[in-house]
Amino acid sequence: MSVVVSPFREPLVRGGKTYHQITEDLCAATERAPSLAWVLAFIAAGSALAFGLFCIVWTIWVGIGSWNLNRTIGWGWDITNFVWWIGIGHAGTLISAILLLFRQKWRTGVNRAAEAMTIFAVICAALFPGIHVGRIWVVYFFFPYPNTRGPLWPNFNSPLLWDLFAISTYFSVSLLFWYTGLVPDFATVRDRAKGFRKKLYNFLSFGWTGSAKHWQRWEALSLVLAGISTPLVLSVHTIVSFDFATSVIPGWHTTIFPPYFVAGAIFSGFAMVQTLMLMTRKVLKLEDYITVNHIESMNKVILLTGTIVGVAYLTELFIAWYSGYVYEQFAFFNRALGPYWWSYFGMMACNVISPQLFWIKKFRRSIYWTFLMSIFVNIGMWFERFVIIATTLARDYLPSSWSLYSPTWVEIGIFIGTLGIFFTCYLIFVRLAPVVAIAEVKHILKAAGDQYVDKNNAYAREAALHPPVQHETAGHH
Repeated sequence: MSVVVSPFREPLVRGGKTYHQITEDLCAATERAPSLAWVLAFIAAGSALAFGLFCIVWTIWVGIGSWNLNRTIGWGWDITNFVWWIGIGHAGTLISAILLLFRQKWRTGVNRAAEAMTIFAVICAALFPGIHVGRIWVVYFFFPYPNTRGPLWPNFNSPLLWDLFAISTYFSVSLLFWYTGLVPDFATVRDRAKGFRKKLYNFLSFGWTGSAKHWQRWEALSLVLAGISTPLVLSVHTIVSFDFATSVIPGWHTTIFPPYFVAGAIFSGFAMVQTLMLMTRKVLKLEDYITVNHIESMNKVILLTGTIVGVAYLTELFIAWYSGYVYEQFAFFNRALGPYWWSYFGMMACNVISPQLFWIKKFRRSIYWTFLMSIFVNIGMWFERFVIIATTLARDYLPSSWSLYSPTWVEIGIFIGTLGIFFTCYLIFVRLAPVVAIAEVKHILKAAGDQYVDKNNAYAREAALHPPVQHETAGHH
């Protein structure tokens, strides 16, 4: 018995869509009235945002003393959340830039939302160093600029200053890359709109006409921005890791931090993309555009980066033992068996053990398990940041300075507020722009040929486009 192997790959767009159907499906969310699910989600996100703003104002008015930081643990939830949000912001540039350069067609179903997620996550991350500066009203001291009060030059040896330049560069390039991709789709929505909406989208599309010259310049700019963005994926979280690695504190002063932080950032970022896309896919009925094939490809990246993170954890433990340095050994002993043991084992369970389920194809292609694992990974990556920061600082060189840390309601409120900022921005974005790139979906259908065609619908579509000729028979006029 011979086995026939189908020449068709699994389709990236299901349902045998025509170009017109793609436009109708992807523009629908921007044109119709918001659903009840969207309204309820927006109310919840807006409430979290309002509470977070209240806590931020409280912090600025009362001072950092409203947080539960102490002499030993000078960094708490603020830097934990900062590093966590920066990590989430990594996946957008990776999906958009690196996969574009490698011509990976499966990126088209998820790149638009991932790019938007990057912008919103970086905004949330930038909030924390701004507050933790203390005197936020003199934050302009960061910038070297001519002034009448004598030379005002920041300390370029400070990793906090490196963060400022790295994150602002990353944000600027990511914003340009995201908006460049939106321009053709804004023009598509403009051509379907009327009244004020037409004027708004006409402004947003910069007079796009779809001419060959416009497409040529759009392609060139996209490739240039992708080329600039690619090294930023590595540089930004590397520089964030220098906040810790350039210190002399046991548990931080290690050369593995840059690649370890970058792998962890991609790991958590892809997990957040999965969380958002699975919800968006269901609510906006985009199952034909965000397919199980997209989900499986994302899960493979999560499996790879999760395994790298697991190797990094084991490497840290080995180096601490092999170094023979008693303070380093105690730092890692304290992480696993000290007062914060629960966060360490939560980190290991969520980040190392749970992603290994994705070795099994059934779990990789399961919507339920993918959504559950994406939540676990985000929780685990938050635990990782907390373990690195609070656990390491809690036990200093001198037992007399040992201390414990737990957040106050203000710190918890600010974190809830950043979640509110993130989801409020994302919900508004879903209403203003197509969440899947219309132009790029059409492009892969035209460029890929039969290998990405939905075979079950291909023959029916061909018959509809070219119906058989009806020959006249005797007795018919």
